[in-house]
Amino acid sequence: MTTLLISLAILIGGYFLYGALAEKIFGTDPSRPTPAVTNADGVDFVVMPTWKVFLIQFLNIAGMGPIFGAIMGIMFGPAAFIWIVAGTIFAGAVHDFIAAMISLRGGGLSLPELVGNELGSGVKQLMRGFTLALLILIGAVFVITPSQVLAQLTPSWLDVTVCAVLIFIYYILATMLPIDKLIGRIYPLFGAALLFMGIALLGYMIFSGIEIPDGFAEGLHNRRADAASGTHPLFPVLCITIACGAISGFHATQSPLMAKCLKNERLARPVFYGAMVAEGIIALIWAAAAIAFTGGYEGVASYMAQEGHSTGTFVTDLSFTWLGTFGGALAILGVVAAPISTGDTALRSARLIIAEIFRIPQKKLLNRIMICAPLFVMTFILMMVDFNVLWRYFAWCNQTLAVFTLWACTVWLARHGKVYLITLVPALFMQTVTVSYILLAPRPEGFGLPHTLSYGIAALSCVLALAMFAISLRALRSGRLKTDFT
Repeated sequence: MTTLLISLAILIGGYFLYGALAEKIFGTDPSRPTPAVTNADGVDFVVMPTWKVFLIQFLNIAGMGPIFGAIMGIMFGPAAFIWIVAGTIFAGAVHDFIAAMISLRGGGLSLPELVGNELGSGVKQLMRGFTLALLILIGAVFVITPSQVLAQLTPSWLDVTVCAVLIFIYYILATMLPIDKLIGRIYPLFGAALLFMGIALLGYMIFSGIEIPDGFAEGLHNRRADAASGTHPLFPVLCITIACGAISGFHATQSPLMAKCLKNERLARPVFYGAMVAEGIIALIWAAAAIAFTGGYEGVASYMAQEGHSTGTFVTDLSFTWLGTFGGALAILGVVAAPISTGDTALRSARLIIAEIFRIPQKKLLNRIMICAPLFVMTFILMMVDFNVLWRYFAWCNQTLAVFTLWACTVWLARHGKVYLITLVPALFMQTVTVSYILLAPRPEGFGLPHTLSYGIAALSCVLALAMFAISLRALRSGRLKTDFT
């Protein structure tokens, strides 16, 4: 319990200390009008109350990520606690906050345009395709997951196919309707439920005297049963497995969504840095709850290895056992609603990206339909692909997107004469994670290269990236480097 409480205290302290530093480095300006005011269109650029923006941002970036990822990631051992805390404070929250601020200063532009404006037109084209592919992939993945859970809880005539169709119809509405009409009304409720469920679990563990066997005294080595085989090395696989609870590239597609609804820049740190810290807290609670409920790291692995068991069944079993009927109901709500909330905002972000590429105003419904029709067709086609294949590539693509975002943030900060180390260090770290992972991952997922060679190539890629950044920085300071973003 001591480990959990110390970790939570560090996370909260990180918001007040490191979050304040990030805010000071960027230089928020409360007197500067936000895009929600200057570009108001009643559809996507809509001023909303801060508490709503926070809860929507929290649910957008969280979903089931900090729960499922924490449960799977805690099987690696106590290093998961360190990654959640350090990743959230120094990487994830900074990533989300700086990306949101750049979007605010850029008139509410979406991620590919912001990254491309900082890293060049070639990268912009790459990011457009890469981000759209990722968002459509997320839309497909998060139709499948909740429809499978719903089918187990509803009458036989509501099978997986029917549930998937109903969820898909909801996606259509949530993607095209004004953000305050559907998302703005139901997301705060689901976001509050997700927070309440985490707080209830924490309270149960504290006041029931639950033992949390963290095992820090035995070291930080990999606790997975297959650790000796080397197929899932602690680094970088832990950093891929626990994404939403530490850092996730998907968040940078969602921050601009809420940047379009923020009424004042001074609220950016509570909303964006704060939402990421809240997500880290949820991940910590579920990681601790997983080993407490099963008796240790091996217990989590043993539970997951049983036939018919999954992260979804784990969440349900734990919640019903510890929190009773009400807690179980919240768990089911979370397992179903949270993935849906991730999928619909992913497709909404995809619509806005396409609109910005082709400069199509979104105030008219016909324009939104014109963009969404092919978008939904592509999502439907992807739903036919095996779920396990989709998930493997989503995990790696997600963290690769974080690398591009962090490098773009670094260039923006450097170009504006600000302290860019705050994003440069996590950019280099996450580049090492993603490059080494795809190289050492077994085929066909990756290249199956030896670990030492994979780490060496990843380190070399960072050296080359640093050299390119240094050259660009020198050109920038001499006035020879031009960028699209002014």
